[in-house]
Amino acid sequence: MNTPHWSPGTATGIGSLPGTDPLEAVRTVAGELPELPYLPELPARGVGADLIGRSAALLVDLATELVPSGYRVTARPGREHRRGVDLLRTDLDALEEVLDATSPAWVKVQAAGPWTLAAGIELRNGHRVLADRGARREFAASLAEGLSRHAAEVAARTGAKVTVQLDEPSLPAVLAGSLPTPSGFGTVAAVPEQEAQQVLRDVIEALPGPVIVHCCAPKPPIALLRGAGAGALALDASLMGTHTAALDAVGEAWDEGVPLLLGLVPTLSPGPEPSLRELARPALLLADRVGFTRSRLAELVVPTPACGLAGASPEWARKAMTLSRDLGRAFVEPPESWARS
Repeated sequence: MNTPHWSPGTATGIGSLPGTDPLEAVRTVAGELPELPYLPELPARGVGADLIGRSAALLVDLATELVPSGYRVTARPGREHRRGVDLLRTDLDALEEVLDATSPAWVKVQAAGPWTLAAGIELRNGHRVLADRGARREFAASLAEGLSRHAAEVAARTGAKVTVQLDEPSLPAVLAGSLPTPSGFGTVAAVPEQEAQQVLRDVIEALPGPVIVHCCAPKPPIALLRGAGAGALALDASLMGTHTAALDAVGEAWDEGVPLLLGLVPTLSPGPEPSLRELARPALLLADRVGFTRSRLAELVVPTPACGLAGASPEWARKAMTLSRDLGRAFVEPPESWARS
């Protein structure tokens, strides 16, 4: 397991932002989150800019096209696949231009993890890649190779160390066997936890560390993600749950020095702006419940918005990043009142 060595008080974002201008998006991220900026995703640009289309553009020797039901495997890259590749190239140009002036030590990139990708792309017969054991392993290997190349290019362009974030919002449904088949009358068979962990581990081991695994679904499989070798976990604080298994998994992760990118800031404007104390409260209570002193939150928690910000207004998206950064700094030098929160 390769754990990160980010400075205490570091904050970052999850990935997506509103808008369609990559240069403006990177400038905003670099300005608000200077210690761990990331390559923004702008799904408002349409097909090829969404999570699955953008990740499919990274695949090596595998191509997709768009059909009415979604992305499907094809012999040659379809127009939407090529568009995804072009959009990603434009984004990298913007990242290089902006970070040339700021020279951060670290930069983060994001892509769908192997299980979310397998759940989101169809085979030629219309079934999910997920339904075919051989196909899902082939896709995982292709994704690992493509992401490795992508991370190497980002490092070469920026001079920064690169951390890859694998987005796995579909993983709990994959494990539960709750994803529907094309007919809608059945579900794809559940993937055994051991296999899910091994495939994820294979991808993680192919990438430069540390690798972050992000799961914004309720009751994320924290122990499985740790077992797969994730160097950090990105979780929505409001969806983690407080049951014993989840708390034990967090405690064990922290014991090993595995930090949480903890979603503490709402993705949409909550109306009256919450105070830093209100936003920090889930992290403070989590430390209490797992038996860690609150003073260690600066090294064990990287504040983030709860998830991507694509649905937010531009004003709130910027404010959410600002609040994440302010939370990180507050964890380093917490107000006295936090000791009693």
